[in-house]
Amino acid sequence: MSTRAQTFFLRTTNFAAISGLLFCLQGAFAASPAALTTASSASSPPESILSTSSSAPSATRLDEDQARFFLTRTGFAPNPTELAAYTGLSRAEAVNQLLRNASMSAPVAGPEWTSAPMAPRPRYQDMSVDERKARRELENQHIFSLRSWWLGQMLTTANPLTERMTLFWHNHFVSSQQKVQFAELMYQQNQLLRQHALGNFGVLLHAASKDPAMLIYLDNANNRKGAPNENFAREVMELFALGEGHYSEQDIKEAARAFTGWSIERETGAFVRRAMLHDDESKTVLGQSGRFDGDAVLDILLAQPACGEFIVRKLWGEFISPVADPAEVQRIAQAFRASRYDIQVALRELFSSPAFWAAENRAQLVKSPVELVIGTLKQFNFNYADPLPFSYAVAQLGQNLFNPPNVKGWPGGDAWINSTTLLARKSVLERLFRAIEMGKPVDPSAGGMREGMADGMAAKMARVKGQAALGREGQIRFANAAAKISFDPDAWLAQFGVQADAPPDVRARLAIQHTVLAMAPSSAIRADLSGAAYLRTLLMDPVYQLK
Repeated sequence: MSTRAQTFFLRTTNFAAISGLLFCLQGAFAASPAALTTASSASSPPESILSTSSSAPSATRLDEDQARFFLTRTGFAPNPTELAAYTGLSRAEAVNQLLRNASMSAPVAGPEWTSAPMAPRPRYQDMSVDERKARRELENQHIFSLRSWWLGQMLTTANPLTERMTLFWHNHFVSSQQKVQFAELMYQQNQLLRQHALGNFGVLLHAASKDPAMLIYLDNANNRKGAPNENFAREVMELFALGEGHYSEQDIKEAARAFTGWSIERETGAFVRRAMLHDDESKTVLGQSGRFDGDAVLDILLAQPACGEFIVRKLWGEFISPVADPAEVQRIAQAFRASRYDIQVALRELFSSPAFWAAENRAQLVKSPVELVIGTLKQFNFNYADPLPFSYAVAQLGQNLFNPPNVKGWPGGDAWINSTTLLARKSVLERLFRAIEMGKPVDPSAGGMREGMADGMAAKMARVKGQAALGREGQIRFANAAAKISFDPDAWLAQFGVQADAPPDVRARLAIQHTVLAMAPSSAIRADLSGAAYLRTLLMDPVYQLK
């Protein structure tokens, strides 16, 4: 076990014990409460996952474990069909196939309201109290449906890398519905990020900088000659293109003048250049002088060597490990810049690097809430009718889509795990895996949730904060959707020749463990557990939070 993994387990051991006790008290498993604990006696040593050599040449054919690792790191935990498509390929073939399958559009059209033109909105000060309330309720319903739609894309897409990269850029070019307040603009931004997710970073930087949601979020819509607003200029240097330490405060002031006049049309929400508000005088940015506009400043940023290294370092943290190899970052960044910022070139170099496949980098990354929930649903073949409840699950775990916490986005990594979020993660998993039967349709306004519905899962998930904002129809939709989530343990365990109510043998236990965890569990597991109890014990182990 790596030093980093040991540190992670030390941080989570007490949380896991508390969580296990809570699940025992709640009757989380059909087995006895003792089935939830891990044995530490000498007679029941830990079962380990066979390690995979990291020194194998790139021509070596991927076995199921290597293919699963590759697809989990570059997408979400794969379902059996996805896994079969990559098992047997060489590393180079797997990377080529992954990038070749990249898509620039969503497999399912957006919510119905996204196809209509954005209706002009009266100013808030001109609206009555009732009109403001109705406006907020409509926006809430739209953004809830948008979150549900995006998670649906992640669950059904044939190109998980496209969705992962869309999510990556959503956390890079940050905007938040809380400030933008136009769900239509958040949807348009999502489409823009998806369109360029695996394209050219320079093109994406220019497009994202003119995106209406971005212009509102970073106050550039009101940036004008004589009173420049520095918010966007600062963030484009610090967070979007260069990183801290590669510019001065004077560079920010000068760049802010270049972005004056970039605004939006109030009636349509479209980007517009307002020439009368643009400062057309000379500016000096990063040592270059001229009568720059915003596009010229963005090109100056893209010309800096720091730009390629900054993006590659962030991609390294997303796909390989929390601490980047400086020499490798520089090597990949050089190839990235030489390609004029082709994102696929950077990803190909990352996914082909020895560091990506190195055994010491396994289980070094913490699953984000989206990865945890979507990966679990896909890997275990959950049945569901509507992804709406999952948007609340990931929000409960700290990743409220379209509402990052601040301009820096979600910090990710170890920040995903603390005493509160670990308990919440295990609670979500426990509720999911208790849903072993399909529930009947429910009207929550007619006397509350029906007892026994999906073993109580819908009733618990329906109490997630903010669910009331859906309105009555939305609440009914939510309750019915939660009631129709189900998991069939016998069907899933059958691939290992295991029955849910019978203890698996050693070989089967190792095969299940190998499939579920990125490395050996943190503690020994009793050998007399039934197949279902053994699986759920693995899911409650801290290792399940790693990839």
